[in-house]
Amino acid sequence: MMERIGESEYAVMEVLWAEAPLTAMEVAERVPERGWSIRTVKTMLGRLLAKGVLSHEEDGRRYLYRPAIRKEDYVHQESRRLIDRMFGGKLTPLVAHLAERQQLTPKDIEEIEALLKALKS
Repeated sequence: MMERIGESEYAVMEVLWAEAPLTAMEVAERVPERGWSIRTVKTMLGRLLAKGVLSHEEDGRRYLYRPAIRKEDYVHQESRRLIDRMFGGKLTPLVAHLAERQQLTPKDIEEIEALLKALKS
């Protein structure tokens, strides 16, 4: 099981999942709403490398970073962790919780019904 990625680290990973390889400066340019300095971005890249979710290669005097994991794999792991921890490993209580809190729109319900129908086929 891969290490968890913090919220800020996830913003960096989103950039690299969308486009890679990138330099630290290119990553910093793609997360401008965060207002991070290049130093902050390099710190996060170092953390992600240490967690094994990024890899890098030398390109002259700079490094090119790329994800070492697929986004789909990480999302699956985090979804599974949430369901296991909060709902005893069962999906139905999660859907029931969302429905009870009126967080499912009619469109959500329609999409869930279509998904269930497709899974039954």
